Amino acid sequence: MDKENLNNECVIEIKNLKKDYKMYKTKKARLLEAVLPFYENHSTFSAINNLDLEIHKGEVLGILGKNGAGKSTLLKMITGVVTPTSGTIKVNGKISSLLELGAAFNQELTGEENIYQHGQVMGLTKEEIEATKQDIIDFADIGDHLYQPVKTYSSGMFARLAFACAINVNPDILIVDEVLSVGDIAFQLKCFKKFEQFKEKGKTILFVTHNVTDVIRNCNRAIIISNGNKIFDGNVKEGVDKYKKIIVGIEDEKLKAEEPQPKTETIQKEKTTNKNGQWKTMVRENPDMLTYGNGDAEIIDYGIFDKNGEAQQTINNEDEYIVKAKIKFNKEIDEPIFAMSLKDFKGLELCGCNTKAYKVLTGTYKKGDIVTVEYIQSFPLAPERYAFSFGCTSINHNGELEVFDRKYDAFFIEIVAHRECLGIIDLKTKINVTKN
Repeated sequence: MDKENLNNECVIEIKNLKKDYKMYKTKKARLLEAVLPFYENHSTFSAINNLDLEIHKGEVLGILGKNGAGKSTLLKMITGVVTPTSGTIKVNGKISSLLELGAAFNQELTGEENIYQHGQVMGLTKEEIEATKQDIIDFADIGDHLYQPVKTYSSGMFARLAFACAINVNPDILIVDEVLSVGDIAFQLKCFKKFEQFKEKGKTILFVTHNVTDVIRNCNRAIIISNGNKIFDGNVKEGVDKYKKIIVGIEDEKLKAEEPQPKTETIQKEKTTNKNGQWKTMVRENPDMLTYGNGDAEIIDYGIFDKNGEAQQTINNEDEYIVKAKIKFNKEIDEPIFAMSLKDFKGLELCGCNTKAYKVLTGTYKKGDIVTVEYIQSFPLAPERYAFSFGCTSINHNGELEVFDRKYDAFFIEIVAHRECLGIIDLKTKINVTKN
């Protein structure tokens, strides 16, 4: 759904939202503060800090952030599970949340009885519950277990029934927190199909996940929360790129999203040192590529070539090509990881590889060394424009990923084909038709 086609009606309005928790060092301190009116012995943890947010009808909002950032706390306040310390939340419409599946279930009641109880908690009338009951039963598909106490269910059956109850109440606003894929693969497909139906109907959806691919596929807006602060609000691809920098410790998480995001200094530096580049001048280089890293190594050149060594800007999806990247080392590094990937114009990563995954030993490099990495392969993708990305990283002594240099969407390539391709990948299928 295009942002310009969204309804301007605001369905969730949040102003100056704040949620603080008291932190006690000991149980005694907690007890003394509870019984003594003027005694205070606690610190304060701000889970959400003066957050403003407007969500409009029909938006699919992806909420990104590291563990403990405040995402779940925000959703719980929107749904009324948690009370804000200060600030206001105005909601226009019926909410169904997939936060803690089955939170309203009574373990002693049967699955069928819990369908009625869940409906009552959601504010449905008996007639409305009866109208959706069979849809819930069909969606959960747990057979005769429906008539047994919930306490006898396996975790999978419990999740199926809870998800079915939450998803079949026809809400105006759906809130999903890391629980879209539950149960077996067949049930997961049903979940995603239902999710797509909600999107097609123009429902407002708040979607929390650590899977950036799901955000790119499903959302038309993204925000990033860090330490209780909203530090980004805008385009999905830009949000995902910023989040990737945060999770490897490159991005300053205290930056405010409302401030204009300047081009990074590393991009400008790359442009000024590009005079001697030979390969870059022969591709459609992206002036707005995302570049970041600690600079211990630099990706200084890249390009794509056919089997005769000729640089290409358009390639055929049936032929083999050589993608090259040249890396310069600014300090001694042992066994760096070299990576290449291909993304579509929505930012969805379609394919890629790296030397660690392919178990390629890369060796040790001293300061000033330059290495050329070649990726030899074909690209059996549908005719379209794509973007190449490159990376040079390492796993440090603490087992953490260390990013030396990443260049996302470094240059563009046009893929063409001699025949029509259905979907994203051309499987090179051979079809035989025999008349009997």
